[in-house]
Amino acid sequence: MKNRINLDLGQYEKTAAACKALASPERLKMLQALVEASAGMNISELADRFALPLSTAALHVKVLEEAGLIFTEEKPGLRGAQKICAMLAEDVYINLYGREKHNKPAKELGGYSMPIGNYFDCLVSKPCGMASKKNFIGIEDSEYAFYGRNRFQAQIIWFTSGFLEYRFSNYFLRNEKVLEASFSFEACSEAPGYNNDWPSDITVWINNEEVFGFRSSGDYGGKRGIYTPSWWPESSTQYGELHRLVIQREGCYGDGRKTSDHNLETLGICRGDYISLKIGIREDAECVGGINLFGESFGNYKQNIEMNAKLER
Repeated sequence: MKNRINLDLGQYEKTAAACKALASPERLKMLQALVEASAGMNISELADRFALPLSTAALHVKVLEEAGLIFTEEKPGLRGAQKICAMLAEDVYINLYGREKHNKPAKELGGYSMPIGNYFDCLVSKPCGMASKKNFIGIEDSEYAFYGRNRFQAQIIWFTSGFLEYRFSNYFLRNEKVLEASFSFEACSEAPGYNNDWPSDITVWINNEEVFGFRSSGDYGGKRGIYTPSWWPESSTQYGELHRLVIQREGCYGDGRKTSDHNLETLGICRGDYISLKIGIREDAECVGGINLFGESFGNYKQNIEMNAKLER
């Protein structure tokens, strides 16, 4: 998702931070490079491209991030974690005559947290399974666990192809002017044990429309996830990456890039009794490498599947 940054002279620190970030030719060149690189660039790539010391490039990135112009995300690399940088802002506006002429700030609704075991429907293929924060649930590599009563305790779920469908109430959006709805979740590929080089094409559907697809580069392991319980085998999957889908009036944005022309209206976000969110692997995907989905007590992010919304005041 690309944000519009609205500033005025009364927002001293915020406006000064944005102006400082834009006052450097090196940082402007970095922004231009990130605009052209839709998949983002890591700090080493930025340093090499502009012949800068790594420490200098990292400092420039920090200034741009603090100004809200870019965002960074740590991802596993060949030699440990790497920090990926991508554009966050699309426009910067400065109103010199005060806040009155700005659009009213959006009203943000609190998160709707959906435990990963609370899916409404599923269709999965083996290998598959699930576990709570204390033990395995049901029989591993058996679809029966996906229909058992203990599935609501799941904190990690894995399968090879198919989908899980979650239904979020949209009652609180009915009489509001919605600016955006967003969903976030932690996921990675699914390999035997774990394999940091195991690509998988993961798809997200909203109300049965495909709106976001991404390639997970691996089933991550080798070091324990921050919230992964101690009983879980070290030889198995440990953590995933956080992915975010934002639905606006202009379209859908997945992990910071536009992924669909479907929008709040065409997807019927405010119509019907619920919003259907499906996460899964298409059978005809180029890389059918499975999926691991993480709850708040597994992996690197203490969250379930989260839904949020921004409303016009």
